Amino acid sequence: MNNAAAVLGPGAVGGSLAVRLANAGVTVTCVAHPEAAGLVALAGLVVESPEGTLAARVEVVERLAKPVDLLLVTVKAPDLDDAVERVDPGAVEHGVVVPLLNGIEHMDVLRERFDGRVAAGSISHFVAYRAGRVQIIEVTPSPVITMASESLSRREVEQAAELLRRARVDVRVGQSEKRVLWQKLARIAPLAAVTSVSGRPVGELRNDPEWRPKLDGAIVEACAVAEAEGVSLRPAAQWAIIDEMADETTTSAARDVVAGRRSELDAIVGSVLRAAERHDVPCPTLTELAVAAGLR
Repeated sequence: MNNAAAVLGPGAVGGSLAVRLANAGVTVTCVAHPEAAGLVALAGLVVESPEGTLAARVEVVERLAKPVDLLLVTVKAPDLDDAVERVDPGAVEHGVVVPLLNGIEHMDVLRERFDGRVAAGSISHFVAYRAGRVQIIEVTPSPVITMASESLSRREVEQAAELLRRARVDVRVGQSEKRVLWQKLARIAPLAAVTSVSGRPVGELRNDPEWRPKLDGAIVEACAVAEAEGVSLRPAAQWAIIDEMADETTTSAARDVVAGRRSELDAIVGSVLRAAERHDVPCPTLTELAVAAGLR
């Protein structure tokens, strides 16, 4: 590998990973729309984290044409269709495309654009937000990224993982794309729905006599859908992760709803419900939350 990586969408997650990779000696290119590209090119990126402050100046382009070994796709789901048009498929002809989006349906979009060069990816144990146009605040320490591919060789996936490990990211390579995606989706879909509808953070939801049963029911339903998709998950394991979250934790979908921005609710909650319909799995709690959120 030639140690070249690109980040499509240098927002909170993408910008943080771009800075970490650049500081690890990887040649990084950020791919962004014109306004964001101009700002990042002018000022660079700054990450404030519990581990300290990191900054980097990286190449920024509006369209990626030169070859890279790793392409991280970190845009939000509503922006994906437009974003992938900014990457020439030839740029990843010998590289690995790793999307870090929530949901499952984005994989079809990326496979159509980049053929078999895609590995399913998810990022967890990580909370970050933009405090300014080029400043990123990480609430948690280094993230955990899990990836797997059914079209790439294990060696190719491991090479991509090694680039991220150089940037002090905990990367785990699994055997199943579906498991990588559903392990997070079975938790984030209920959380996104409940935090968006209630307007409350995780700490309040865990102890609320009305909302905790709704969250629990939604988790049980999401795990049942995952089971129908061939991924066995225990609701108790999802709760173990939720119980470790800081009280003030919310979801990016809930933050977008409050701010009046387009959210990922349909890509997250909607994708679970569409899978449930395919497999005839009843999801009354998730459906009720989807209706309350305006998805149905």
